[in-house]
Amino acid sequence: MAITGLSARNIGYTGIERDFVLNLIALQGSEIFELFSLANTVRVNARGNRVDLCSIVNAKSGACPEDCSFCPQSAHSGANVETYPLSGKGEILDAAIKAKSLGVKRFCVVTSGKKVSAKELDAICGFVSGIRKIGLLPCATLGMLTASELKDLKDAGLHRYHHNLETSEAFFSEICTTHTYREKVKTIEAAKSIGLSICSGGIFGLGESWRDRIDMAFALKDIGVDSVPVNFLSPVPGTPLGGRQHLSPIEALKIIAVYRLILPACEVRVCGGRHSTLRDLVSHIFTAGADGMLIGNYLTTVGRNPVDDLQMIKDLELEL
Repeated sequence: MAITGLSARNIGYTGIERDFVLNLIALQGSEIFELFSLANTVRVNARGNRVDLCSIVNAKSGACPEDCSFCPQSAHSGANVETYPLSGKGEILDAAIKAKSLGVKRFCVVTSGKKVSAKELDAICGFVSGIRKIGLLPCATLGMLTASELKDLKDAGLHRYHHNLETSEAFFSEICTTHTYREKVKTIEAAKSIGLSICSGGIFGLGESWRDRIDMAFALKDIGVDSVPVNFLSPVPGTPLGGRQHLSPIEALKIIAVYRLILPACEVRVCGGRHSTLRDLVSHIFTAGADGMLIGNYLTTVGRNPVDDLQMIKDLELEL
């Protein structure tokens, strides 16, 4: 079997080598569930039995000049999405309070665009301070900021900066041409340089190969991220990828398992596209190796009912 020689003990906190991964992606039939079982054991050993919940607020929507092919907020997209400027502090903090009532520990302020302006950044620093006072760990997704701009956010109380690689370096130009993969890496390195926790992952189902998925996982490992958001494409009409099909639930779960085995010590957090891709298998994300989840709505699409997610965690006898 392809998993012969692998065990949670020899995977430990360092993860599997690339040669092993190439064998794992070929697994079929009942062997896939052996892979999930191994990933689940690694999750428990490395991360415990606790689920880390986060939630986001779309603080500035649409009219983005970037041409990311998966994103309905792009000005290049014909998708029908709501467009509005930066929200007010009261609206952001109300959303944070609601998220906290659901058991969320992390709350992320997300804005569209390549990066926020100086005026917007100043306002968001106020959001961050307010989120801290509520008792949540503030996170932000504000585009390609410099170390100096990120330092202002950290001084305001920011705990973690989120900036996805999205896919492999080799495939990146297939999904975006208005900025580069290296620009993304530079932003992440700037956030790390001032001591912020890093959340970075990508979107699966863009048309990438398994090699692209593996390359991104090892890039994240080399960078040394803390949290890896796993998103699955939800094709939105009007975007260049609006006609793509969802990944199959088993393939999506296999991605989660492989990422757990490559990145055993990281948070593996399942986010966008979760319920539409996994359908009846959504509860299997944890037994496939995930230990984190985004609950509530996403940026432009409706998420699963948080009450159902909390019941699922309880039914699985996992802890918050």
